[in-house]
Order: sequence, then C-alpha cells, then structure tokens
Amino acid sequence: MNTYFYIRVSSKDQNTIRQEVKAKEHNIPSHNVYIEKVSGKNTTDRPVLANLMATLKSGDKLIVDSISRFARNTKDLLNLVEQLNNKGVIFVSLKEAIDTTTPTGMFMLTVFGAVAQLERDYIKDRQAEGIEIAKQEGKFKGRKAIEYPKQWDKYYKMMKQGQIKGVDVMKILGLKKTTFYKLIKNYEEGL
Repeated sequence: MNTYFYIRVSSKDQNTIRQEVKAKEHNIPSHNVYIEKVSGKNTTDRPVLANLMATLKSGDKLIVDSISRFARNTKDLLNLVEQLNNKGVIFVSLKEAIDTTTPTGMFMLTVFGAVAQLERDYIKDRQAEGIEIAKQEGKFKGRKAIEYPKQWDKYYKMMKQGQIKGVDVMKILGLKKTTFYKLIKNYEEGL
C-alpha cells in the first residue's frame, strides 16, 4: 500500500508550500506528492491529476488538504471518488476530516462537495451582479489592454536568442514576474 498526496493551486502564481507542509506532516515521500498549478474548474484539463489517477492501485491511499483542492464541483468530486472506490483506493480529505472507508465519510463527502459548489456558484453570481452594476454606473470598462514596455521587441528577441536571461529583462524593464510572463504569453499568442 502506498500513500499519495495531491496538491493543487489555481494558478502558477500561487504558492503550494502550505499544502506541501501537510504532505510532510503525513510522511509522504516526495515522489508520491503530485503538484498541479491549474484551475480546478473541471477535471479534464488537469494532466497531473490524470497521471495520479492512473498511478493509484488497490489498497493505496490518496490524501488531499481539502476537497476544494481535489474538485470544485459536486459532480466531478463524486465521479473522482467513485473512480477511487472502484480501484479500491482510500480517499482522505484533511480539512473536512473525511475518510471514504466509512458510510459517514461518504455522506460527509457528498455534503461538503455540494456546499463547495454552492459557494463557488454564489461567488460567480455576486461577481456578475457587481460587474453589471458597475457597467450601469459607467465604472466598469473591462480589462485594460496590455501595454508593452518600450523596447519590448528588442529584449524579447534577445531573450529568445539566448543573449539575455528573462530575469535580466524583468530588471531592465522594471517588470514583476507575473506581468513579465503575461506579456510573453500575450505577445507569443499575437505572433
């Protein structure tokens, strides 16, 4: 029997350290810790999770910090847990104290999954309402178009040719890491 720990954060900018500490507290070897930096909106766009699910075998245990790190809607959560149960894999969520080896654990999993989805839906509704009100008041104009710093083309080409490192371009142009990588992504998509 092997024990695995699945860690997920919603974006590349977010930190996984808190969840990694939990994995260490449960003595999970680093090669059994799967880390993914991607939205949990659905399970189809999560390659690390797919790899983990393929790795798990009967008798294994999968631990997550919370069910919101594993799945963001009840349907996906219950589908994943059913897959785990069919394989004979034990699922444990630390925050909610859920252990699927018991009927109570399965019941609590379903309840917490529904609550997590409800909260996510409420957040989306409140956001949409706020944007609509701001539009009506003329305060919401959408995201500003990305403005590239002067000499962006020059430094981008130098970086791609290996003449300068990305960290140096960030320093020269006075860019934060997240802004720098957004600029690269948008720039390359526009090519």
